[in-house]
Amino acid sequence: IFSPPRGFGSLTLSLSNNDPKERYFDHVDGSDPEYLRSKNMSPDLRQDFNMMGQKKRVTQILQSPVFKDELEGLIQDQMTKGNNPTGLLALRQIADLVMASTLGGAGPLTSPISIGMVTPVNDLFGMESPSFAKGEKQSRCRLASLYRLVDLFTWARFTTSYNTVSMTSCCFIAHLLMYATQCLCNFVCASCFLVKVNIIGEVVDQGSTDLGIDHFGFAPHAAIYSMRPDVRCIIHIHTPATAAVSSMKCGILPISQEALLLGDVSCFGYHGSLDNKEEKVEFQKALGPTAKVMILRNHGLLALGETVEEAFHYVYHSQQACEIQVNALGCSGSVDNLVLLDREKFKPLTQRVAAAGLVMDNEVKWKVGEAELESLMRMLDNLVSEP
Repeated sequence: IFSPPRGFGSLTLSLSNNDPKERYFDHVDGSDPEYLRSKNMSPDLRQDFNMMGQKKRVTQILQSPVFKDELEGLIQDQMTKGNNPTGLLALRQIADLVMASTLGGAGPLTSPISIGMVTPVNDLFGMESPSFAKGEKQSRCRLASLYRLVDLFTWARFTTSYNTVSMTSCCFIAHLLMYATQCLCNFVCASCFLVKVNIIGEVVDQGSTDLGIDHFGFAPHAAIYSMRPDVRCIIHIHTPATAAVSSMKCGILPISQEALLLGDVSCFGYHGSLDNKEEKVEFQKALGPTAKVMILRNHGLLALGETVEEAFHYVYHSQQACEIQVNALGCSGSVDNLVLLDREKFKPLTQRVAAAGLVMDNEVKWKVGEAELESLMRMLDNLVSEP
C-alpha cells in the first residue's frame, strides 16, 4: 500500500499483481522453450528478474490515472485546510515525479526530483504506430538501447555517432532507422529522435522530431547495406583509441585476444564523404563480402553484424583491441618490441567462437553477442523502470 506523509489520508492502491499471466500455475508444457529457460536460470538471475518485475508493477501504479487522481485530491484537500506544509511539500514532489515519468522525463524544471531523471528506452507503452512495419518496435528499442550503451561506454562524440538498423522485407532492404542530427545519444528512445529513411537517405517517417539526418554520415551505411544483404546493423565510432589506430599503417595488430576475435579487418581511406560513384564502388570493394570490421583511415571504424548483438560484439572488441594496442605501443616504443600472434594459427578457434556463440548446459544457445547484450540490457533496466 502507498502511504503519504503522516497526517494525510491513505492511498488504497495495492502492489499485488493481479495479472493472470504472472500467477503460479499447476500445469506447464515441459517442452516450452521459455519454461526450460526459466528452469535452467540461476537463482541470482531469477531474483534479478523478479526485482525488475516488481519495478515494472510499481511504475504501472505510479502511472495509473486512479493513483494520480487520489494524489491530486489529497494535495488539494491539504491546501484547503492549510496545515502540515512539510507533508504537503513531500506530496507535491511525489506528484511532480509522477508527472515527470509520464512525460518521458521532461517534468517541471522547478521540481528537485525531476533533475537527473532517465527516460525509458521503451517509451511506446505497449502500443505500435499504424505506420510501424512488422518488427519495427523491437528494432527501435534495440537501436535506442544501442545509443544508450554507446553513451555509457563514452564512445559517443557529441551528436556525430552514427548507428543504423535495417528492416528487410522479402530479401531486400525496405527501410533503415537512424537517429536525428543535433541529438545526444543519451536522449534517444524508441519513439523519439529515430528517423526512418530509405536506402538513398530520403525520409520515410520523420517520427516525433523535426530534425533531419546527416547525409554525409549516412553514406557509408547506405553503401554497405546495398551490397551486403547479411548486414542488418552498423555501428560507427571514432573514439581516441580507434582514431589513433586508424592512423597507423600497421592497422589493428594481432597482439591480443580481442584483436583475433575480429577476424579479417578491411581498410579504406574514408575522409567524411562518398561523393561520387567511383569512390563508393572502391569503398564497397575494400569492405569485401565477409569482413565485420572496417577501419576508416585517420577517422575511426565501422562494426557490422547480422543483428544488433553481433555488431555490438564487434565494436566492443574493436574498441578493446585498439585501447590495448595504443597502450602497448606507448609502453614498448615500437612495433618491433611487440609479440605478434599468428592469425592463421588461431583463425579456426576464433571462427568457431563467431559461429557457435555461447552454449550453456548443452541446451541454451546464445548467438554471437546475445548473452553480453542481454546482461547490458538488464543494466539499462536497472537505471530506469521500464513502463
